[in-house]
Amino acid sequence: MLFNSLQFAIFFPVAALIYFVIPKKMRCLWLLLASYVFYMSASPKYVVFLLFSTLVTYAGGLLVERAEAKKKKFYMGLTFLCSLGVLGLLKYFDFLLGNVNALLGLAGIAPVSKPFSIGLPVGISFYTFQSLGYMVDVYRGDTKAERNILNYALFVSFFPVILSGPIERSGNLLRQIRELPEKALWNYGRVAGGLTLLLFGLFQKMVIADRIAILANQVFDNYHMYGTFGLTVGAIAYTIQIYCDFASYSMMALGVAKVLDFGIIENFQTPYFSRSMREFWRRWHISLSSWFRDYLYIPLGGSRCGKWRRYFNLMVTFLASGLWHGASWGFVVWGGLHGLYQVIGYELRGMKDRINEKLHTKTDCLSYKLGQVLVTFCLTAFAWIFFRAGSLRDAFGYIRRMVTKPDPWCLFNGELYNLGLDRVEMNVLFIGLLILLLVDLVRYFKKQQLDVYLAKQNLWFRWGVLLVLIAAVAIFGIYGPGYDAQQFIYFQF
Repeated sequence: MLFNSLQFAIFFPVAALIYFVIPKKMRCLWLLLASYVFYMSASPKYVVFLLFSTLVTYAGGLLVERAEAKKKKFYMGLTFLCSLGVLGLLKYFDFLLGNVNALLGLAGIAPVSKPFSIGLPVGISFYTFQSLGYMVDVYRGDTKAERNILNYALFVSFFPVILSGPIERSGNLLRQIRELPEKALWNYGRVAGGLTLLLFGLFQKMVIADRIAILANQVFDNYHMYGTFGLTVGAIAYTIQIYCDFASYSMMALGVAKVLDFGIIENFQTPYFSRSMREFWRRWHISLSSWFRDYLYIPLGGSRCGKWRRYFNLMVTFLASGLWHGASWGFVVWGGLHGLYQVIGYELRGMKDRINEKLHTKTDCLSYKLGQVLVTFCLTAFAWIFFRAGSLRDAFGYIRRMVTKPDPWCLFNGELYNLGLDRVEMNVLFIGLLILLLVDLVRYFKKQQLDVYLAKQNLWFRWGVLLVLIAAVAIFGIYGPGYDAQQFIYFQF
Protein backbone atom coordinates (compact mmCIF):
# COMPACT_ATOMS: atom_id res chain seq x y z
CA MET A 1 0.00 0.00 0.00
CA LEU A 2 1.56 3.25 -1.16
CA PHE A 3 0.83 6.75 0.11
CA ASN A 4 -0.12 7.72 -3.46
CA SER A 5 -2.54 4.81 -3.94
CA LEU A 6 -6.32 4.57 -3.86
CA GLN A 7 -6.02 1.89 -1.17
CA PHE A 8 -4.26 4.33 1.15
CA ALA A 9 -6.85 7.02 0.40
CA ILE A 10 -9.40 4.61 1.91
CA PHE A 11 -7.20 3.05 4.61
CA PHE A 12 -5.88 6.22 6.23
CA PRO A 13 -9.14 8.11 6.89
CA VAL A 14 -10.71 4.95 8.33
CA ALA A 15 -7.67 4.22 10.52
CA ALA A 16 -7.44 7.84 11.73
CA LEU A 17 -11.17 8.25 12.49
CA ILE A 18 -11.31 5.02 14.49
CA TYR A 19 -8.13 6.07 16.31
CA PHE A 20 -9.77 9.36 17.31
CA VAL A 21 -12.93 7.81 18.77
CA ILE A 22 -11.82 4.59 20.49
CA PRO A 23 -10.99 4.52 24.23
CA LYS A 24 -7.49 5.64 25.19
CA LYS A 25 -6.36 2.22 26.37
CA MET A 26 -7.08 0.73 22.93
CA ARG A 27 -5.21 3.30 20.81
CA CYS A 28 -1.83 1.57 20.87
CA LEU A 29 -3.36 -1.77 19.91
CA TRP A 30 -5.36 -0.16 17.11
CA LEU A 31 -2.31 1.60 15.64
CA LEU A 32 -0.37 -1.65 15.87
CA LEU A 33 -3.08 -3.56 13.99
CA ALA A 34 -3.32 -0.78 11.39
CA SER A 35 0.47 -0.82 10.96
CA TYR A 36 0.53 -4.57 10.36
CA VAL A 37 -2.35 -4.34 7.89
CA PHE A 38 -0.46 -1.55 6.09
CA TYR A 39 2.77 -3.57 5.99
CA MET A 40 1.15 -6.83 4.94
CA SER A 41 -0.65 -5.12 2.09
CA ALA A 42 2.79 -4.47 0.59
CA SER A 43 4.65 -7.56 1.73
CA PRO A 44 2.36 -10.16 3.36
CA LYS A 45 4.67 -13.17 3.32
CA TYR A 46 7.57 -11.18 4.80
CA VAL A 47 5.76 -10.14 7.98
CA VAL A 48 7.56 -13.04 9.70
CA PHE A 49 10.85 -11.12 9.40
CA LEU A 50 9.26 -8.02 10.93
CA LEU A 51 8.02 -10.14 13.84
CA PHE A 52 11.44 -11.76 14.21
CA SER A 53 13.23 -8.41 14.32
CA THR A 54 10.71 -7.06 16.82
CA LEU A 55 10.92 -10.03 19.21
CA VAL A 56 14.71 -10.35 19.05
CA THR A 57 15.41 -6.69 19.80
CA TYR A 58 12.63 -6.50 22.39
CA ALA A 59 14.18 -9.40 24.31
CA GLY A 60 17.68 -8.07 23.64
CA GLY A 61 16.82 -4.70 25.15
CA LEU A 62 15.50 -6.28 28.34
CA LEU A 63 18.54 -8.57 28.64
CA VAL A 64 21.02 -5.74 28.05
CA GLU A 65 19.37 -3.49 30.64
CA ARG A 66 19.27 -6.20 33.33
CA ALA A 67 22.65 -7.81 32.65
CA GLU A 68 25.87 -7.24 34.50
CA ALA A 69 28.48 -5.13 32.75
CA LYS A 70 30.39 -8.17 31.43
CA LYS A 71 27.30 -9.68 29.83
CA LYS A 72 25.90 -6.51 28.28
CA LYS A 73 28.30 -6.72 25.33
CA PHE A 74 27.49 -10.40 24.84
CA TYR A 75 23.76 -9.75 24.60
CA MET A 76 24.34 -6.72 22.38
CA GLY A 77 26.56 -8.74 20.06
CA LEU A 78 24.09 -11.61 19.94
CA THR A 79 21.18 -9.29 19.11
CA PHE A 80 23.18 -7.52 16.41
CA LEU A 81 24.31 -10.85 14.98
CA CYS A 82 20.72 -12.11 14.71
CA SER A 83 19.32 -8.91 13.22
CA LEU A 84 22.17 -8.11 10.85
CA GLY A 85 22.53 -11.78 9.99
CA VAL A 86 18.98 -11.90 8.64
CA LEU A 87 19.45 -8.58 6.81
CA GLY A 88 22.74 -9.75 5.34
CA LEU A 89 21.35 -13.10 4.25
CA LEU A 90 18.36 -11.60 2.50
CA LYS A 91 19.99 -8.49 1.05
CA TYR A 92 23.64 -9.31 0.40
CA PHE A 93 23.85 -13.08 -0.17
CA ASP A 94 23.28 -12.83 -3.94
CA PHE A 95 25.87 -10.04 -4.16
CA LEU A 96 28.49 -12.07 -2.30
CA LEU A 97 27.70 -15.23 -4.24
CA GLY A 98 27.98 -13.37 -7.53
CA ASN A 99 31.40 -12.02 -6.62
CA VAL A 100 32.58 -15.43 -5.40
CA ASN A 101 31.43 -17.02 -8.65
CA ALA A 102 33.23 -14.32 -10.64
CA LEU A 103 36.48 -15.17 -8.82
CA LEU A 104 35.87 -18.89 -9.30
CA GLY A 105 35.32 -18.29 -13.00
CA LEU A 106 38.70 -16.57 -13.26
CA ALA A 107 40.26 -19.62 -11.64
CA GLY A 108 38.45 -21.98 -14.00
CA ILE A 109 36.24 -23.42 -11.26
CA ALA A 110 32.54 -24.15 -11.74
CA PRO A 111 30.23 -21.56 -10.13
CA VAL A 112 28.32 -22.26 -6.92
CA SER A 113 24.57 -22.48 -7.43
CA LYS A 114 22.23 -20.47 -5.23
CA PRO A 115 20.80 -22.79 -2.55
CA PHE A 116 17.62 -20.78 -1.88
CA SER A 117 15.52 -17.87 -3.07
CA ILE A 118 13.57 -15.75 -0.59
CA GLY A 119 13.52 -12.19 -1.89
CA LEU A 120 13.99 -8.92 -0.05
CA PRO A 121 11.27 -7.89 2.42
CA VAL A 122 10.19 -4.31 1.82
CA GLY A 123 11.36 -1.90 4.51
CA ILE A 124 13.76 -4.37 6.17
CA SER A 125 16.74 -1.99 6.09
CA PHE A 126 14.67 0.72 7.77
CA TYR A 127 13.08 -1.26 10.59
CA THR A 128 16.29 -3.22 11.24
CA PHE A 129 18.32 -0.03 11.74
CA GLN A 130 15.54 1.51 13.81
CA SER A 131 15.43 -1.45 16.20
CA LEU A 132 19.24 -1.68 16.41
CA GLY A 133 19.42 2.03 17.20
CA TYR A 134 17.07 1.33 20.09
CA MET A 135 19.41 -1.44 21.27
CA VAL A 136 22.39 0.91 21.32
CA ASP A 137 20.35 3.54 23.19
CA VAL A 138 19.46 0.96 25.86
CA TYR A 139 23.07 -0.22 26.06
CA ARG A 140 24.30 3.35 26.55
CA GLY A 141 21.58 4.11 29.08
CA ASP A 142 20.05 6.81 26.89
CA THR A 143 16.64 5.14 27.10
CA LYS A 144 15.02 2.52 29.28
CA ALA A 145 14.19 -0.86 27.80
CA GLU A 146 10.54 -1.03 26.83
CA ARG A 147 8.64 -3.65 28.81
CA ASN A 148 5.30 -3.26 27.07
CA ILE A 149 5.56 -5.49 24.00
CA LEU A 150 2.72 -3.65 22.25
CA ASN A 151 4.46 -0.31 22.65
CA TYR A 152 7.70 -1.69 21.30
CA ALA A 153 6.05 -3.54 18.40
CA LEU A 154 4.34 -0.29 17.39
CA PHE A 155 7.68 1.55 17.59
CA VAL A 156 9.22 -0.91 15.10
CA SER A 157 6.21 -1.11 12.76
CA PHE A 158 4.59 2.37 12.92
CA PHE A 159 3.04 2.55 9.46
CA PRO A 160 4.01 6.09 8.39
CA VAL A 161 7.72 5.20 8.61
CA ILE A 162 8.11 1.44 8.25
CA LEU A 163 8.49 1.17 4.47
CA SER A 164 10.87 4.04 3.67
CA GLY A 165 11.66 5.81 6.90
CA PRO A 166 12.62 8.14 8.33
CA ILE A 167 14.59 5.90 10.68
CA GLU A 168 13.16 6.92 14.02
CA ARG A 169 14.85 7.06 17.43
CA SER A 170 13.63 5.62 20.70
CA GLY A 171 14.02 9.01 22.37
CA ASN A 172 11.47 10.45 19.98
CA LEU A 173 8.93 7.96 18.62
CA LEU A 174 9.01 5.40 21.44
CA ARG A 175 8.66 8.20 24.00
CA GLN A 176 5.54 9.45 22.20
CA ILE A 177 4.08 5.95 22.11
CA ARG A 178 4.63 5.61 25.85
CA GLU A 179 2.76 8.90 26.34
CA LEU A 180 -0.05 7.87 23.99
CA PRO A 181 -2.94 7.68 26.50
CA GLU A 182 -2.38 11.29 27.57
CA LYS A 183 -2.13 12.73 24.05
CA ALA A 184 -4.76 15.20 22.91
CA LEU A 185 -6.20 13.82 19.69
CA TRP A 186 -8.40 16.07 17.57
CA ASN A 187 -7.03 19.47 16.68
CA TYR A 188 -8.11 21.19 13.47
CA GLY A 189 -4.89 23.12 12.95
CA ARG A 190 -2.71 20.05 13.44
CA VAL A 191 -4.82 17.82 11.18
CA ALA A 192 -5.02 20.51 8.47
CA GLY A 193 -1.23 20.95 8.66
CA GLY A 194 -0.65 17.22 8.33
CA LEU A 195 -2.95 16.96 5.32
CA THR A 196 -1.17 19.94 3.72
CA LEU A 197 2.15 18.11 3.99
CA LEU A 198 0.54 14.96 2.60
CA LEU A 199 -0.84 16.93 -0.35
CA PHE A 200 2.45 18.63 -1.19
CA GLY A 201 4.21 15.27 -0.93
CA LEU A 202 1.75 13.90 -3.50
CA PHE A 203 2.53 16.90 -5.72
CA GLN A 204 6.27 16.28 -5.47
CA LYS A 205 5.87 12.58 -6.23
CA MET A 206 3.17 12.49 -8.90
CA VAL A 207 3.71 15.78 -10.76
CA ILE A 208 7.49 16.14 -10.55
CA ALA A 209 9.27 12.90 -9.57
CA ASP A 210 7.24 10.50 -11.71
CA ARG A 211 7.30 12.89 -14.67
CA ILE A 212 11.02 13.61 -14.62
CA ALA A 213 11.61 9.86 -14.11
CA ILE A 214 10.43 9.33 -17.70
CA LEU A 215 13.27 11.55 -18.92
CA ALA A 216 15.88 10.06 -16.59
CA ASN A 217 14.93 6.49 -17.50
CA GLN A 218 15.01 7.26 -21.21
CA VAL A 219 18.54 8.63 -20.99
CA PHE A 220 20.05 6.14 -18.54
CA ASP A 221 18.51 3.11 -20.23
CA ASN A 222 19.72 4.27 -23.66
CA TYR A 223 22.82 6.28 -22.77
CA HIS A 224 24.75 4.99 -25.81
CA MET A 225 22.37 7.02 -28.02
CA TYR A 226 23.19 10.41 -26.48
CA GLY A 227 26.05 12.86 -26.26
CA THR A 228 27.18 15.38 -23.65
CA PHE A 229 23.98 17.43 -23.69
CA GLY A 230 21.52 14.55 -23.31
CA LEU A 231 23.62 12.73 -20.73
CA THR A 232 24.10 15.88 -18.66
CA VAL A 233 20.35 16.53 -18.72
CA GLY A 234 19.75 12.89 -17.76
CA ALA A 235 22.10 13.12 -14.77
CA ILE A 236 20.45 16.34 -13.59
CA ALA A 237 17.02 14.79 -14.12
CA TYR A 238 17.85 11.81 -11.91
CA THR A 239 19.36 14.15 -9.31
CA ILE A 240 16.02 15.95 -9.12
CA GLN A 241 13.99 12.74 -9.39
CA ILE A 242 15.56 10.98 -6.43
CA TYR A 243 15.21 14.07 -4.25
CA CYS A 244 11.56 14.64 -5.14
CA ASP A 245 10.75 10.94 -4.89
CA PHE A 246 12.34 10.31 -1.50
CA ALA A 247 11.61 13.73 0.01
CA SER A 248 7.97 13.37 -1.05
CA TYR A 249 7.65 10.07 0.82
CA SER A 250 9.29 11.58 3.90
CA MET A 251 7.00 14.61 3.74
CA MET A 252 3.91 12.43 3.38
CA ALA A 253 5.09 10.33 6.34
CA LEU A 254 5.53 13.55 8.31
CA GLY A 255 2.01 14.64 7.38
CA VAL A 256 0.37 11.29 8.16
CA ALA A 257 2.10 11.14 11.55
CA LYS A 258 1.13 14.73 12.29
CA VAL A 259 -2.57 13.98 11.69
CA LEU A 260 -2.23 11.26 14.33
CA ASP A 261 -0.43 13.72 16.66
CA PHE A 262 3.05 12.22 16.29
CA GLY A 263 6.14 14.25 15.54
CA ILE A 264 8.74 12.38 13.49
CA ILE A 265 12.14 13.33 12.13
CA GLU A 266 12.25 15.79 9.23
CA ASN A 267 14.33 13.81 6.78
CA PHE A 268 15.21 16.53 4.24
CA GLN A 269 16.04 20.20 4.67
CA THR A 270 16.59 21.66 1.18
CA PRO A 271 19.77 19.59 0.55
CA TYR A 272 20.46 21.03 -2.91
CA PHE A 273 20.95 24.47 -1.40
CA SER A 274 23.98 23.14 0.47
CA ARG A 275 27.28 24.99 0.05
CA SER A 276 29.50 22.01 0.84
CA MET A 277 29.31 18.22 0.89
CA ARG A 278 29.44 18.26 4.68
CA GLU A 279 26.40 20.51 4.74
CA PHE A 280 24.69 18.31 2.14
CA TRP A 281 24.84 15.33 4.50
CA ARG A 282 23.38 17.42 7.30
CA ARG A 283 20.39 18.09 5.05
CA TRP A 284 19.99 14.86 3.03
CA HIS A 285 18.36 11.70 4.48
CA ILE A 286 18.97 13.14 7.92
CA SER A 287 17.72 10.11 9.84
CA LEU A 288 20.18 7.77 8.09
CA SER A 289 23.17 10.12 8.12
CA SER A 290 22.65 10.88 11.82
CA TRP A 291 22.24 7.13 12.50
CA PHE A 292 25.61 6.38 10.93
CA ARG A 293 27.16 9.37 12.69
CA ASP A 294 25.91 8.38 16.15
CA TYR A 295 26.19 4.60 15.91
CA LEU A 296 29.20 4.07 13.63
CA TYR A 297 31.31 7.18 12.96
CA ILE A 298 31.52 8.43 16.56
CA PRO A 299 32.13 4.94 18.07
CA LEU A 300 34.99 4.51 15.56
CA GLY A 301 36.55 7.65 16.98
CA GLY A 302 34.83 10.28 14.87
CA SER A 303 36.92 13.40 14.49
CA ARG A 304 38.43 13.14 17.98
CA CYS A 305 41.56 11.48 16.68
CA GLY A 306 44.41 12.03 14.23
CA LYS A 307 43.84 13.22 10.70
CA TRP A 308 44.36 9.89 8.96
CA ARG A 309 42.25 7.96 11.44
CA ARG A 310 39.47 10.51 10.94
CA TYR A 311 39.70 9.99 7.18
CA PHE A 312 39.54 6.23 7.73
CA ASN A 313 36.45 6.66 9.90
CA LEU A 314 34.80 8.80 7.22
CA MET A 315 35.50 6.30 4.46
CA VAL A 316 34.22 3.35 6.51
CA THR A 317 31.05 5.26 7.36
CA PHE A 318 30.27 6.28 3.80
CA LEU A 319 31.13 2.89 2.34
CA ALA A 320 28.75 1.34 4.89
CA SER A 321 26.12 3.89 3.84
CA GLY A 322 26.59 2.86 0.23
CA LEU A 323 26.17 -0.81 1.10
CA TRP A 324 23.07 -0.02 3.16
CA HIS A 325 21.45 1.33 0.02
CA GLY A 326 22.01 -1.80 -2.01
CA ALA A 327 24.08 -4.87 -2.77
CA SER A 328 26.03 -3.75 -5.82
CA TRP A 329 29.38 -2.15 -6.56
CA GLY A 330 27.62 0.94 -7.90
CA PHE A 331 26.30 1.75 -4.43
CA VAL A 332 29.73 1.06 -2.91
CA VAL A 333 31.37 3.46 -5.37
CA TRP A 334 28.66 6.04 -4.69
CA GLY A 335 29.33 5.82 -0.95
CA GLY A 336 33.09 5.86 -1.52
CA LEU A 337 32.81 8.99 -3.67
CA HIS A 338 30.95 10.83 -0.93
CA GLY A 339 33.57 9.71 1.59
CA LEU A 340 36.28 10.94 -0.76
CA TYR A 341 34.47 14.27 -1.15
CA GLN A 342 34.63 14.68 2.64
CA VAL A 343 38.34 13.82 2.81
CA ILE A 344 39.24 16.17 -0.06
CA GLY A 345 37.13 18.89 1.52
CA TYR A 346 39.14 18.64 4.73
CA GLU A 347 42.44 18.58 2.84
CA LEU A 348 41.65 21.58 0.66
CA ARG A 349 40.09 23.73 3.35
CA GLY A 350 43.30 25.57 4.26
CA MET A 351 44.39 25.89 0.63
CA LYS A 352 41.02 27.32 -0.37
CA ASP A 353 41.21 29.93 2.39
CA ARG A 354 44.72 30.98 1.29
CA ILE A 355 43.66 31.28 -2.37
CA ASN A 356 40.61 33.37 -1.43
CA GLU A 357 42.79 35.62 0.70
CA LYS A 358 45.41 36.06 -2.04
CA LEU A 359 42.79 36.81 -4.70
CA HIS A 360 40.82 39.06 -2.33
CA THR A 361 37.73 36.97 -2.97
CA LYS A 362 34.56 38.15 -1.26
CA THR A 363 33.20 35.10 0.50
CA ASP A 364 30.13 36.72 2.04
CA CYS A 365 28.49 37.78 -1.24
CA LEU A 366 25.72 36.06 -3.20
CA SER A 367 27.90 35.13 -6.20
CA TYR A 368 30.38 33.20 -4.03
CA LYS A 369 27.62 31.35 -2.18
CA LEU A 370 25.84 30.47 -5.43
CA GLY A 371 29.14 29.16 -6.77
CA GLN A 372 29.49 26.90 -3.74
CA VAL A 373 25.93 25.63 -4.20
CA LEU A 374 26.58 24.93 -7.89
CA VAL A 375 29.81 23.01 -7.22
CA THR A 376 28.14 20.95 -4.50
CA PHE A 377 25.20 20.19 -6.79
CA CYS A 378 27.50 19.09 -9.63
CA LEU A 379 29.52 16.80 -7.36
CA THR A 380 26.31 15.28 -6.02
CA ALA A 381 24.86 14.79 -9.51
CA PHE A 382 28.07 13.09 -10.69
CA ALA A 383 27.92 10.61 -7.79
CA TRP A 384 24.25 9.84 -8.53
CA ILE A 385 25.32 8.37 -11.90
CA PHE A 386 26.85 5.39 -10.07
CA PHE A 387 23.73 5.13 -7.91
CA ARG A 388 21.36 5.03 -10.90
CA ALA A 389 23.31 3.13 -13.55
CA GLY A 390 22.55 -0.56 -13.87
CA SER A 391 26.18 -1.56 -13.36
CA LEU A 392 29.65 -0.12 -12.98
CA ARG A 393 30.22 -0.76 -16.69
CA ASP A 394 27.14 1.29 -17.53
CA ALA A 395 28.19 4.06 -15.13
CA PHE A 396 31.67 4.39 -16.63
CA GLY A 397 30.24 4.10 -20.13
CA TYR A 398 27.79 6.90 -19.31
CA ILE A 399 30.55 9.15 -17.99
CA ARG A 400 32.87 8.34 -20.90
CA ARG A 401 30.26 9.38 -23.46
CA MET A 402 29.42 12.47 -21.42
CA VAL A 403 32.99 13.78 -21.69
CA THR A 404 33.90 12.48 -25.17
CA LYS A 405 30.74 13.18 -27.22
CA PRO A 406 30.29 16.97 -27.15
CA ASP A 407 27.19 18.19 -28.99
CA PRO A 408 26.71 21.90 -28.18
CA TRP A 409 24.25 22.31 -31.08
CA CYS A 410 21.72 20.31 -29.05
CA LEU A 411 21.26 23.38 -26.85
CA PHE A 412 19.42 25.06 -29.73
CA ASN A 413 17.91 22.37 -31.97
CA GLY A 414 15.08 21.20 -29.68
CA GLU A 415 16.85 18.00 -28.61
CA LEU A 416 15.56 18.61 -25.08
CA TYR A 417 12.09 17.60 -26.25
CA ASN A 418 13.35 14.25 -27.60
CA LEU A 419 14.42 12.86 -24.23
CA GLY A 420 11.14 11.19 -23.32
CA LEU A 421 8.97 14.26 -22.64
CA ASP A 422 7.30 16.33 -25.34
CA ARG A 423 7.00 20.11 -25.19
CA VAL A 424 3.77 20.14 -23.17
CA GLU A 425 5.03 17.62 -20.62
CA MET A 426 8.32 19.49 -20.32
CA ASN A 427 6.50 22.76 -19.68
CA VAL A 428 4.41 21.11 -16.95
CA LEU A 429 7.64 19.82 -15.42
CA PHE A 430 9.24 23.29 -15.49
CA ILE A 431 6.22 24.83 -13.75
CA GLY A 432 6.27 22.05 -11.13
CA LEU A 433 9.97 22.64 -10.52
CA LEU A 434 9.36 26.38 -10.16
CA ILE A 435 6.72 25.69 -7.48
CA LEU A 436 9.12 23.33 -5.72
CA LEU A 437 11.86 25.97 -5.85
CA LEU A 438 9.57 28.56 -4.26
CA VAL A 439 8.56 26.16 -1.47
CA ASP A 440 12.17 25.18 -0.82
CA LEU A 441 13.21 28.84 -0.72
CA VAL A 442 10.58 29.43 1.95
CA ARG A 443 11.88 26.43 3.91
CA TYR A 444 15.50 27.59 3.49
CA PHE A 445 15.07 31.21 4.49
CA LYS A 446 12.09 30.99 6.85
CA LYS A 447 13.15 27.66 8.43
CA GLN A 448 9.50 26.57 8.24
CA GLN A 449 7.65 23.65 6.71
CA LEU A 450 4.94 24.51 4.18
CA ASP A 451 2.09 23.85 6.60
CA VAL A 452 3.51 26.23 9.23
CA TYR A 453 4.13 28.95 6.65
CA LEU A 454 0.64 28.65 5.14
CA ALA A 455 -1.01 28.71 8.56
CA LYS A 456 0.32 32.27 9.00
CA GLN A 457 -1.11 33.51 5.68
CA ASN A 458 -4.54 34.89 4.83
CA LEU A 459 -7.32 32.36 4.35
CA TRP A 460 -7.77 33.14 0.63
CA PHE A 461 -4.07 32.58 -0.05
CA ARG A 462 -3.93 29.38 1.98
CA TRP A 463 -6.89 27.83 0.20
CA GLY A 464 -5.66 29.09 -3.17
CA VAL A 465 -2.39 27.21 -2.74
CA LEU A 466 -4.16 24.05 -1.61
CA LEU A 467 -6.61 24.13 -4.53
CA VAL A 468 -3.77 24.62 -7.01
CA LEU A 469 -1.94 21.61 -5.56
CA ILE A 470 -5.12 19.47 -5.65
CA ALA A 471 -5.78 20.43 -9.26
CA ALA A 472 -2.15 19.79 -10.24
CA VAL A 473 -2.15 16.30 -8.71
CA ALA A 474 -5.54 15.43 -10.23
CA ILE A 475 -4.82 16.78 -13.73
CA PHE A 476 -1.05 16.53 -14.17
CA GLY A 477 -0.16 13.66 -11.87
CA ILE A 478 1.52 10.68 -13.53
CA TYR A 479 -0.52 7.50 -13.09
CA GLY A 480 0.37 3.95 -13.98
CA PRO A 481 -1.73 1.52 -16.04
CA GLY A 482 -5.25 1.52 -14.69
CA TYR A 483 -4.32 4.49 -12.48
CA ASP A 484 -2.00 2.33 -10.39
CA ALA A 485 0.29 4.12 -7.94
CA GLN A 486 3.93 4.49 -8.98
CA GLN A 487 6.56 2.84 -6.79
CA PHE A 488 8.93 4.89 -4.61
CA ILE A 489 12.66 4.54 -5.30
CA TYR A 490 13.67 3.85 -1.72
CA PHE A 491 11.30 0.88 -1.39
CA GLN A 492 14.06 -1.25 -2.93
CA PHE A 493 16.39 -0.49 -0.01
